Amino acid sequence: MKLTRVGVDLAKQVFQVHGVDRAERPAWCNRLKRSRWIADLERDVEPGCEIGMEACGGAHHWARVLQSKGYRVKLIAPQFVKPYVKTNKTDANDAEAICEAMSRPSMRFVAVKTVEQQDLQAVHRVRSSLIRERTAKANQLRGLVYEYGLVAPREISSLRRAVPQWLEDAENGLTPRFRALLSGLYGDLRLLDDRVRDLDREIAAITREHEPVRRLMQISGVGPLTASALYALVGDARQYRNGRELAVALGLTPRQHSSGGKEKLLGISKRGDKYVRTLLIHGARSALRTAPGRGSDQSLGTGTGGALTYERRGDGARQQDRPGRLGDAAPRNEL
Repeated sequence: MKLTRVGVDLAKQVFQVHGVDRAERPAWCNRLKRSRWIADLERDVEPGCEIGMEACGGAHHWARVLQSKGYRVKLIAPQFVKPYVKTNKTDANDAEAICEAMSRPSMRFVAVKTVEQQDLQAVHRVRSSLIRERTAKANQLRGLVYEYGLVAPREISSLRRAVPQWLEDAENGLTPRFRALLSGLYGDLRLLDDRVRDLDREIAAITREHEPVRRLMQISGVGPLTASALYALVGDARQYRNGRELAVALGLTPRQHSSGGKEKLLGISKRGDKYVRTLLIHGARSALRTAPGRGSDQSLGTGTGGALTYERRGDGARQQDRPGRLGDAAPRNEL
């Protein structure tokens, strides 16, 4: 049985496969168990065959396993597979759709991540979740003390200084029971701060170890967080022909709604990884805010110019220049 392509629908316990021969006829359609599917695939599929999977949970791991056994692996974004699903959604139809989608000449594929990239991405995912937990904890603390007539400061650094003062003040109306609760919340907040700092130190250490991450940090507005997150996402970026393709993948280019020969550009498309895009835009804002000669092209090393980097807000004598959202994304678009 000579197969040219095999589509695999991944799951936790069962794997549906759909293979076609050179005549594009279905030749191998089967459901395999997790513990045996690699062995069954090696038995029925020759090395060098193309194997396609959706870029979902576990896909990069299985892609590395199959590559080590001599297969050519192609990962496809799920939104590009969906149009090829016929009638109802089943495992068999999904595997057939993956097999069909990977045969398209214009199909875009996802680069297989290395274990190193996944480790670094996991660090960023955990750090991001800890920051969300810390923000939720701080907001809970603010809401509770407000019911006792205490107004918490807006900045979290000021909140850290204010809580010990509230605990020490015996005349602010807080009951002993609530003081115990407040002390516990403050301990949780400090614990989250310590865990975030530990991950920041780990990211800094990773940055020192990897030359590609250090090279990314030479770009204005790109620090250890942004550089390491971008490296974890795109790796060596060989899948992109130029910087604009990378900007499109990150959702930093304008979204189009054109028809009848009339081009209409909207705001940035916001496709791709939201976390990396957020870091890049914040880095661009920082570079714009701190750049000398803020209206010059040379201040950022990009061809953005003052027209893109600032917008007019306000009216009359109070009108002033402030960095605008379009200008913030423009420097990152030209990386």
